[in-house]
Parts: sequence; structure tokens; C-alpha cells
Amino acid sequence: MENNLDLLSIGDVTMDVFLAPTESEAFCSLNDKECFICFTYGEKIPVKSVDYSLGGNAANNAVGASRLGLKVGLVSTLGADTSGDQILKELEEEGVDLTFVVQQPNTGTNFSTIINYSGERTIFSYHAPRSYEFPVHLPKVPWIYLTSMGEAFQPFYNHFVDFLHNNVEIRLAFNPGSRQLRAGVEILKPVLALTEVIYVNRKEAEDLTNMNDSHGKDKKLLKALSALGPKISIMTDGANGSFVYDAINNQFYKAGVLPVDAYERTGAGDAFGAACISALIKGKSIPEALLWGTVNAASVIGYIGSQGGLLREGEIPDWLERAKSCGVETFVF
Repeated sequence: MENNLDLLSIGDVTMDVFLAPTESEAFCSLNDKECFICFTYGEKIPVKSVDYSLGGNAANNAVGASRLGLKVGLVSTLGADTSGDQILKELEEEGVDLTFVVQQPNTGTNFSTIINYSGERTIFSYHAPRSYEFPVHLPKVPWIYLTSMGEAFQPFYNHFVDFLHNNVEIRLAFNPGSRQLRAGVEILKPVLALTEVIYVNRKEAEDLTNMNDSHGKDKKLLKALSALGPKISIMTDGANGSFVYDAINNQFYKAGVLPVDAYERTGAGDAFGAACISALIKGKSIPEALLWGTVNAASVIGYIGSQGGLLREGEIPDWLERAKSCGVETFVF
């Protein structure tokens, strides 16, 4: 493979199935703090729609960045099964370089079942037991996007840290997954120390910095996150928008969200990250990158699945104009 890649996305890939139960069959108590979806025990529950989609943080990032005009490679381990074969086919159709994707014998492919109810989703996630082998000849690329992996991620992360120490010109964007966050900040510190850009939501930022109830303390939270190593800390917070701390220039930014109704929210964070990192790689400023992420996330939540609404490069200008007309902008705070 000729090394002409702009970005390597490293992490797990899944096959997702989306179930939309008939709403008359569910009881849901909705408020700002908690939501319960309740079904009668032992019953057969009617489902009004079923959709299938390629998913997983790394795949969403790779496909999202590829659609935005970057040359993207994926580093991932799949099962040697029909789901793994289908994933490879779909990624190839999206123009993602698959040189460093391995189908591991005698293992299955990751799988998620997602219950979609009133625009919100509940995810049942299965990570197939597997070992992760660090590629022997990983190319030296300008940027790497490191994201979610399964329980056995730590040996891979250790090799990855050594790789970055030996290739200091590579810039790292880090989006830790749930298993990385559960492992704790001490385990992640070697990666965080080498991170250029980190993407997390507010709850994840609170967990990493050991801060509780950070609302109204956005600057303190972002500074605490960057104190762990990242030069640029980016935090999303649902309808409250996104926040950034540029530690190099000691500057804070905030962007709002587009006033669009969510059809299904899976992949919104990944869409934001894919567009944001793509904009930065293309030489856009941090305020511009925030808006790219904002409009990409707004598009994705209008579709079932995490990839159907990922924007292509030619669609970005129209969406940015739409954001401007809605008064959505990036500002210093």
C-alpha cells in the first residue's frame, strides 16, 4: 500500500440492528433525569420497523472522514463470519482503505441491538471476545483517530504509545470508548499525554477529571481535561452545544446546535468528531471545525443508524449556510 493516507481510524466496528417498538406497547416516563422503557415480562412485543447499519466509533469516523474528502485507513479486528464479510464490503464501497483490517479466525463480529423510542435510543452492545494485534508495519500518517476497543485493549494501547513515541510527527485525536473510560484515567494517562485533540461528552469529561455536576463550570472542566495532556479539549453536551478549550492559545469556544428534530440519535457524537477532525486536517480553524461537527451531527440524527446521514464534502457549504440562517455560530466565551 502506498502511504498517501490523511488519517488512520483505530478501533472497533459493529453491525447494528435498530428496533422501533410500537409505542402503544411501551410505558415511558420521561423527564430530564431519567427515562424508562417498560415491556410486559414474557410477552411478544410488536416492532414496527427493523433497520440494519454498519456502526462502531472507528467505522463511523472512517466513513465520515472519507465522505468529507480525506483518504482514510481503518485499523480494526473483525470476526471471520458473514457479518465481518458484510462490514468489509460496505467499508470498501465507502472508499476506506482496509489494509490493516484483520478477520480473526474463530471469533465473532461485534453486534449491537438498539431500541429506538421517541428519538432516543437504548443500546445493547456485544463485544466479541478477542485479542488485538498491533500492526507490524503501521504507516506514518499525519493524523490518527483512536477510539473504542473491547476489554483486551490495554496491550494494544501500550504498543500504540510506543509507536507514537517513535513517530512524534503524528498527531493524535482521542475519543475513548466506554471500556477505556471504565478502566480509569491512570490507565489512559500515557495516551492522554500524547493527545492533540480529545473528544468526549460532558459525562465522560467529568469521569476523566473526577468532577461532579460541572454545569456552570465549563472552563474549569475543560482546563482540568487539558491538564491530563490534550492540547485541544472538545466536549459535546447534547442540546447545550459543544465547548472547546485551546490550551495552546488559552482560548475557549462554544457552538450551539441546529434546531432540528431528532429521528434517531445514534452516531451523533461520532459524526461530530469525524467532521471536526476532517476540518482541522483540511486546515480549518477551531471555530470552523466546530461548525462542521455541528452540522454533521444535525444531519445524522435525521436518519436511522450512525452513517446514513453522514455528509459529503459538497454538502457542507449548504449546511453551514443553514446553520448561519438559524443563528448557530461559534463564539468565544
